[in-house]
Amino acid sequence: MVKNAQKLRRPHYNLDAYFALEKLGEDRYEYWDGEIFSMSGGSKHHAMISSNVHREISSKLKGSSCRAFTSEMSIKTPMLPPYRYPDASVVCGELKFEAMQGIEVLTNPILVIEVLSSTTEDVDRNEKRLAYQALPSMMEYLLISQIAPQITRYTRHGEFWHRTDFGDPYDSLELTSIDCKIPLAEIYEGVVFT
Repeated sequence: MVKNAQKLRRPHYNLDAYFALEKLGEDRYEYWDGEIFSMSGGSKHHAMISSNVHREISSKLKGSSCRAFTSEMSIKTPMLPPYRYPDASVVCGELKFEAMQGIEVLTNPILVIEVLSSTTEDVDRNEKRLAYQALPSMMEYLLISQIAPQITRYTRHGEFWHRTDFGDPYDSLELTSIDCKIPLAEIYEGVVFT
């Protein structure tokens, strides 16, 4: 039994403290019910996959009304206030933002992409997925593994979400929200699985 449980408690922050940290602009952080987590850093596979996905989607969107964003773009998630930093996102048509304590937050993504890591996978598959899917503009959510060629895609069909899994490296991932296909080989370009 722990003699001094107080030493095990993490500090509890309010949103004012979180926004003060965010405004410093040195790193990106997410707020989770009183706790603040750094979103910077990550594995080389995470960085490569995120970069590959953004590159491939951006090239497919040239000449369209859609625009791809990197992890620098925050997205408002009313179910998990105040906002999240996905690894990539897409907006089609007019970009809509809301100012939160002086920080511009995107409110109308149609596609959100998270590259999974061992520390965030459960949250990405559950809490974040539900928060993103609650956004009226959202049409598609991708979860990309960095330990194997495995992608989970959720697509909106009316009020319901349909799950499809991709695991064949010779497959192409169809993104119905932006009407394009991307080979899994392009998403995982340069990634060597052990």
